[in-house]
Amino acid sequence: MVFGILWHKDCERHQVPTQHPETPARITAIRDQLVAQGLDQFMPFTEASPATTEQLERVHSAAYVKRMFSLAESGGEHWLDPDTFFMPETLTAALCAAGACVEAVDLVMKSKVRHQFCLVRPPGHHAERDCAGGFCIFNNIAVGAAHALATYGLERVAIADFDAHHGNGTESIFRDEPRILFCSTFQHPFYPDRPFVSGNDHIVNVPLPAYTASRPFREAVTEHWLPALEAFRPQLVMVSAGFDGHTSDNMSQLMLTNDDFAWLSGQLTKIAENHAGNRLVAVLEGGYNCDTLGGSALAFLQEYWK
Repeated sequence: MVFGILWHKDCERHQVPTQHPETPARITAIRDQLVAQGLDQFMPFTEASPATTEQLERVHSAAYVKRMFSLAESGGEHWLDPDTFFMPETLTAALCAAGACVEAVDLVMKSKVRHQFCLVRPPGHHAERDCAGGFCIFNNIAVGAAHALATYGLERVAIADFDAHHGNGTESIFRDEPRILFCSTFQHPFYPDRPFVSGNDHIVNVPLPAYTASRPFREAVTEHWLPALEAFRPQLVMVSAGFDGHTSDNMSQLMLTNDDFAWLSGQLTKIAENHAGNRLVAVLEGGYNCDTLGGSALAFLQEYWK
């Protein structure tokens, strides 16, 4: 089997206040687009299992994980930071989102599927070892990457993050882990307004100014990401797929199009083919205009079934 989708209905149980952009409709927008194209006929939608405490604590502190469980047990609604909302059902959604990345790694490593997409929420790449942030509770892709290192003994895992916002959580978790190559493009200066690493061989940050469009975006990836990925020769490619850089998404001022997402997908697929035995895992991060999100995800995913 070439391609599969991991999701869980409980990811939609994480409700947010009115006007909050990170809504359950994001999942629906992508799923409806895939069904409308008839792709669900040959791409199985598999329900993910929730992450375990052991899996979470590879990248988060035991105290932080315990706090999330305690908040869920206490009931009520909480703001973990000015952007990140937590209610009792949030924990279930976040566990399923992180668990999907773990299960996706298992599926590709056991050759049951070549490419796996995790259609989950809340997103993860802003979550750091000890704190939530930017709509994120657990760092989903970091949980999956750490599982790949611990369970399969991999020595080289690449994470490519094209969200409009810098994946500060992923960077901070793996800052001192040379077995992870972290490549990120993001609008700068912009949220999360944190310092980021430069000049580190295994962290390749490519800040982009507001209003960056297709040509300079592709040039940045070609000049910075692709040589680093080729030199690293990853045994597994993982992708933080954030579509909020789309020109119609008001969560950034980048001006990317669906063609850019398809092009980038093709580049990452080639890296996976050349070095990683075709093993590629992608997980949804940002993308908040539900009128265009489904089309953006479809453009990115279509490279997988060509």
